[in-house]
Amino acid sequence: MRRQRGLSPQAARLLLELAATPRMWRHGYDLAKETGLRSGTLYPLLMRLSDQDLLDAEWREPDRTGRPARHVYRLTPYGLTVARSLAADRRRPVVLRRAKGTR
Repeated sequence: MRRQRGLSPQAARLLLELAATPRMWRHGYDLAKETGLRSGTLYPLLMRLSDQDLLDAEWREPDRTGRPARHVYRLTPYGLTVARSLAADRRRPVVLRRAKGTR
């Protein structure tokens, strides 16, 4: 049985950035600039999130001739649900509870 892990802080940052414009296709380079994630973190993360059905990914032909095709990414409906849940969790105040038997 495969163990489900929580999202890393980097994955959460990326999903929240994509949730700002959820239906817009975004290039990895732009996401790197906006999130501050380095390419060695960002691109494997984009592939992993795509494999988990949180992101759609597709190749796009260049706008200008002489440029290579590029991958673009956007949230899936499931990815948007996860991102909204993350955003809601971040807005909740943190409640610190004392352990039993402590003052």
